[in-house]
Amino acid sequence: MKKNKTAFDTRFWAGFVAEDPFKVLDAFFDFADLDDYKQQLNEALRYTGTSKVYEQDNPASVFVFYTVLSSFLKACYCLGEKSKKWKVKASSLSEIVAQLSSLTKEEYENPFRVFQKAFDEKTAEAFEFFLREIVRLSLSPQAEDADADLTTCYIQVIKMLDAAELIRERGVEKIRKRDQMAALTA
Repeated sequence: MKKNKTAFDTRFWAGFVAEDPFKVLDAFFDFADLDDYKQQLNEALRYTGTSKVYEQDNPASVFVFYTVLSSFLKACYCLGEKSKKWKVKASSLSEIVAQLSSLTKEEYENPFRVFQKAFDEKTAEAFEFFLREIVRLSLSPQAEDADADLTTCYIQVIKMLDAAELIRERGVEKIRKRDQMAALTA
């Protein structure tokens, strides 16, 4: 049976087609760092509901931001599915967690939980709508309200950004079959 491959649409912003969600994360954090993404997301959200236009001098940057985050969310969806086969390498809890303050202790220990929880709570389409809505409202010269609740998706995206950074920093390893069997019997 042929597997369907997810199109992550990285060619526009990364310059190559990534066919693996881990490669998308690498390209994502090579393109910009965690703080830049959080700041851009906060700024765009802050401009929703106002008559000011976000990035008025360079609105094309908002389009690039949208495409980058859209690719990132597609990769996060796939990572939630891959959590059955992969695990994040162990680390000591004495690592600095302050920059990843949106994660709980359990999510810090297993960042794949963040993706599972986010996509159990909201669909991939809801996250895509969230991105489109933020772009639409932040670029609109008229003050208008959002057509949906943006807060829940915003919080989940921030958590996914933190979890993805943690996965990239610590790395992943394939779960061996005996580890899977032990987990099932426990």
